[in-house]
Amino acid sequence: MMHFITVPGYTNSGPEHWQTRLEQKYPQIIRVQQQDWACPARQAWIDGITATLAPLRGEVVLIGHSCGAVAITQWAAQCRMRDMPTLNIKGALLVAPADVDAPDALEAIRVQRPLSLEALPFPSVLVASDNDEHLSLTRANQLAAAWGSELRIIRGGGHLHSAAGYGEWPLSEVLINQISGNQLQPV
Repeated sequence: MMHFITVPGYTNSGPEHWQTRLEQKYPQIIRVQQQDWACPARQAWIDGITATLAPLRGEVVLIGHSCGAVAITQWAAQCRMRDMPTLNIKGALLVAPADVDAPDALEAIRVQRPLSLEALPFPSVLVASDNDEHLSLTRANQLAAAWGSELRIIRGGGHLHSAAGYGEWPLSEVLINQISGNQLQPV
């Protein structure tokens, strides 16, 4: 069985966000729950991913946005460091990972520092915009190279969230199906 796990970012994904819309359209998608959406504390958010994945059997596709995408990479790095398997991860969609290390990063997300720069042990697609206020295009290229991610650039997409017009986002479904081998199907 294939599992799809959304990992929202700082302040969670609201009702108009593309992750929420995906969850409404595909009931098999599970959202990671964090104890404090206003504080993306590095270890707490890693633990949230671990707790969500623990009971699952079968392959998993991780779908992260902003600080959620960052948490996925940090979780993978911690698994590698602790010799914990990530073999059941089919791949990850990392959308607009926030550059928490940037000097102008929001104060509230700096608690997630530092970014992991380790290669991911599973395939990934990093989607970035050429005008994201939380991730420069230069940094997106550096992160994609470090993580071994395929990089997709969206022109004028901002932070690729609902405030930038990303509610219903068909490309996310295309990319998830690319990663999963066309396993995301409406129930």
